[in-house]
Parts: sequence; C-alpha cells; structure tokens
Amino acid sequence: MRIALLGDIHANLEALEAVLADAGQQAIDQIICTGDIVGYNADPVACLEKIREMGCPTVKGNHDEEAAGNQSLERMNPIAMAALQWTREQLSDEQRQWLSRLRMVRQVHDFTVVHSSLDQPERWNYVTNRFDAMAHFTHQFTSVCFHGHTHTPRIYQKLDKVIELQCQHLVLEPQAKYLINIGSVGQPRDGDWRASYAIYDREKAEVAIRRVEYDVSKAQRKIIAADLPEALATRLEYGR
Repeated sequence: MRIALLGDIHANLEALEAVLADAGQQAIDQIICTGDIVGYNADPVACLEKIREMGCPTVKGNHDEEAAGNQSLERMNPIAMAALQWTREQLSDEQRQWLSRLRMVRQVHDFTVVHSSLDQPERWNYVTNRFDAMAHFTHQFTSVCFHGHTHTPRIYQKLDKVIELQCQHLVLEPQAKYLINIGSVGQPRDGDWRASYAIYDREKAEVAIRRVEYDVSKAQRKIIAADLPEALATRLEYGR
C-alpha cells in the first residue's frame, strides 16, 4: 500500500493541485492530511473543499483551529493575524465547524499522524532538533509518526539514541521508531520553494520526500488581489 501524506497546505491551491497531480502518477492508494489546510494564502475555501471531497484522514493544525474559532488573534504576529482574520471571513460557519471537529491525533493503519508533536499536541510544540524529538518519542507508541508544522522536511530516528537523518529517501529499520516531517505543500521554509509531501510504501517499508514545482506567480497574484500582506507572496518564491 502506497500512501501520500501532505499538509501545511495553507490555502495555496496551485501547490495543492500540483501535489495531487504528482501523487496521481505515483500509484497512490490513499491520501492523508497532516493539517493546516488554511491560513496565509488566498484559497482557503477551495483547498478545504478539495480535502473534504477526498474524504481523507485529516488531523487539525493550529491555523485550522484558529480559523475555526472566535478567540482573539492579537497574540500572533501581524502577518499571520491578518491572514487568519481574512480566512475566517471567507469560510462558512459549516466549514469552520468541520475544521473545529478535526482530531489532534489519529492512528491510521499501523502509524500515527499529528500536526505538531505528540508531546502535548494541543500546545502546538515545534520539533526542530533531536531534543524536541526526544520529548515527542516519549508519547509515540507506533513505529512511525508523520507530522508537519515547521514547514521543513526532517526525519528523526530513535534506536539506541535519537538522531536526525539527512536523507530524502529512507528504508525503515524494523527495530527503530521514526518521526517524519513531510514538509509543507503551500509555504515551504527550508529554502526550496517547491511544494513538499511524502510517500510511504508500507510493504517496502520506505518513505520518500518528494518536491513538486507549481505556479508560484499565480499564487502570488491571488495573495495581492486579496489584499493580504505582500510578504506572504514574496516568501513563496524563496521558500522561506
């Protein structure tokens, strides 16, 4: 069984469509979403409805939670706050309710999916180093867990100790545990502007991180036309 895992779409329809088209050429049996469907970019409704139409297992991201709620956004940075306020205005009450009902954590088949970390997932902790990964692994009871949140592909392995692996293709060792960040579809932050997602081949015990080109300029034009912060458009071409 080959599974495509994608997340941190952040309302970037051009990137999402490119990833889905690429996945469609990879003999994929199932798609799973690691959250943050909305926020930042200009197509929250279209992206949300694409995910809903597929009926794929989906976990809640922090931007999904904020977009679904009514709490103050003042604690956020001004750019994220402006984008989320605008996003709330685009979504219907029913769409916001759907986002609010998403679970924080799901077990699918024999692996786990979370947006941020299994270490208090409701606090949206970032896993950016092996010490963060160690805290996460304390709560991981499956061999493999997929997540997002940092917008940067990373792979951590726990065997005798926790290490970060520098690779885009991984053959899983049966004795080890893995925490795999699949990167971001709609707003990569690792210096590579291309959309990122992962394919997990369960039979071969292999995971591959794939990068997909998309029409960045079209996504940028939509951001400007929606009167969202210009910085959100600029960052897309730099992958930052």
